[in-house]
Amino acid sequence: MVHGVIAVVARDGRYLVIRRADCVPAPGAWCFVGGAMEPGESEPEALVREFREEVGGLISPVRRIWEYLRPDGRLRLYWWSAELLAGELQPNPAEIAELRWCTPAEMRALPGLLPNNLEFLDHVAEAGSEPASEPGPGGRSSC
Repeated sequence: MVHGVIAVVARDGRYLVIRRADCVPAPGAWCFVGGAMEPGESEPEALVREFREEVGGLISPVRRIWEYLRPDGRLRLYWWSAELLAGELQPNPAEIAELRWCTPAEMRALPGLLPNNLEFLDHVAEAGSEPASEPGPGGRSSC
C-alpha cells in the first residue's frame, strides 16, 4: 500500500490547489499539494518535503484533519492542515502546471478535480468548517 500526505493550506477563505503536469500520474488534474511518503518519513516530514518540492514554499503542519483510503485498498492519504510560513510559491514544472487559490465552490467547478479532493470538500461542508485565513506570502492567480 502507498501512503501519502496532502497539504490543506488556506488563506482568505481560499485553498491552495495545483494542476498536475502532463508527465505525472493523473495529468492535468486539479488537487491539493501532496505526494507519497518515503520510507521512514513521518507524515509531517513528508508534508513539508512534498510542499517544498512541488511549490517551493515552507509550511508548518498543524494537525491531521482527514484520512482517505482508496476503495481498492492500495492508497491511503493523510490530509493535514498546514500554515504557510515563507517562500515565493512557484510551481515545479516537472510536477505542477499551475497553482491557484480557490474557494471550495470554485474548486468544485475545476475541470478534472480529483475525486478524493471532492470527497474532502464534502467532508468539510458536512463538518461545517471553512478554510481558515492564514497569514503568509502571496501566491499565483485566484480562481
